[in-house]
Amino acid sequence: MTSPAPAKRVLLAAPRGYCAGVDRAVVTVEKALELYGPPVYVRKQIVHNTYVVQSLEAKGAVFVEETEEVPEGSTVVFSAHGVAPSVHEEARQRGLKAIDATCPLVTKVHLEARRFAAEDYDILLIGHEGHEEVVGTTGEAPAHITLVDGPEAADEIEVRDPSRVAWLSQTTLSVDETQETVRRLRARLPLLMDPPSDDICYATQNRQTAVKQISAQCELVIVVGSRNSSNSVRLVEVALESGARTSYLVDGADELRDEWLDGVSTVGLTSGASVPEVLVRDVLGWLAERGYAETEEVVSAEESLLFALPVELRRDLKAARQAAG
Repeated sequence: MTSPAPAKRVLLAAPRGYCAGVDRAVVTVEKALELYGPPVYVRKQIVHNTYVVQSLEAKGAVFVEETEEVPEGSTVVFSAHGVAPSVHEEARQRGLKAIDATCPLVTKVHLEARRFAAEDYDILLIGHEGHEEVVGTTGEAPAHITLVDGPEAADEIEVRDPSRVAWLSQTTLSVDETQETVRRLRARLPLLMDPPSDDICYATQNRQTAVKQISAQCELVIVVGSRNSSNSVRLVEVALESGARTSYLVDGADELRDEWLDGVSTVGLTSGASVPEVLVRDVLGWLAERGYAETEEVVSAEESLLFALPVELRRDLKAARQAAG
């Protein structure tokens, strides 16, 4: 007598999706479009998600790579990943109305970089070369910052004075890999100074913890997110390291493949910090059509943090309300 096939189910990780910084950045562009009217220019992708960018383009946002592409006198929003001081100066020179949607947790890293640089420390910035956040943070103190791209790179670092060196990190990295990089740095530089508080953001850590909690029970973990989203890419890595047989990153349900479900009874599902919940719901619908109708949400943390809109936008919104009487 053959045993019955195991029940098909979905373990839905929580928290997942939008973090406070992403929500603030997206709402900033939406409010700017309502207040000033289109076009509102956005330097780089406001957040690293294809669906979000396309949705904002449909409302009148124009995404550009560099400040020089923004017509003089226009409104420009700086993305959640942050920009170097030189970008703010370029905006001033072009007479742009600049709204800074940098995530406050990224701004915290910028302030730490400035402080360490003012005290003449060498700063070892753990992060991925070319990522917008790394470019912006490096621009705060380029003469003092050296990029450390992963644990292996830690073994090659040279500093001026081993007694005056500190580390900072990109906010969207793998927690475990960053800890390993710091361990290897400290083995060579015992007086390495830590940042005043953890640089990897609460949302990145929470989403990685949530994936760790479900992955050992899942043959397949689906991560909804775009390929240029650092925190989404990390979630795939964490799922595989934590026991999932396979894991895939998809922008949406249209990228899912039936063959991924061969031999799979439990599917794990999560989404990166720049992903709207509607995309997760689409994936749940696709899975339900294939027999995975039972969904269990596994909650590893509660999130309630909210960030105020950028001060420039709040000021103009208040003035508009007062003018309207």
